[in-house]
Amino acid sequence: MNKSQKSEIVSALTTEFKSSAAVIMCDYRGLAVSELEALRKIAREKDAKVQVVKNTLATIALNNAEMTGIEIKDTNIFIWGSDAIAASKAAVDFAKANDKFVIRTAYIDGQAADEKKVRAFATLPGREELLGMLASVWMGPVRNFTIGLDALKRKKEEEAA
Repeated sequence: MNKSQKSEIVSALTTEFKSSAAVIMCDYRGLAVSELEALRKIAREKDAKVQVVKNTLATIALNNAEMTGIEIKDTNIFIWGSDAIAASKAAVDFAKANDKFVIRTAYIDGQAADEKKVRAFATLPGREELLGMLASVWMGPVRNFTIGLDALKRKKEEEAA
């Protein structure tokens, strides 16, 4: 890899990391290529991106994106996305299925985070679930009103009969 290719990778990663709510660093040592493809599929479903990056290039990109406080060493794969919950769920879901996959550290919502915080974010309801909850709350009074009207209608019909 020549210098221009490295600078292209760093600039692309810097742009991606700046626009991401979460960047999660994981150890993938011992995983087969087919297992990594499964991780990519899970991440794609959750609108997250996955890439293996050299540590020096990743360090430069993270520093350029003003994400400091993360120590990068050994073999790493990065998962990132604009939704911190979705990216965390992708990492945690894959880690549950693969013992060799280890979540190391992350940068979530402007702060360095450990594995516990990533797992905590993964337990939060996602955007679609929250929208469903909100719709249910909004529809509650309407639902109760229609149930009440229906009960009143039945009562009037029984009195008339």
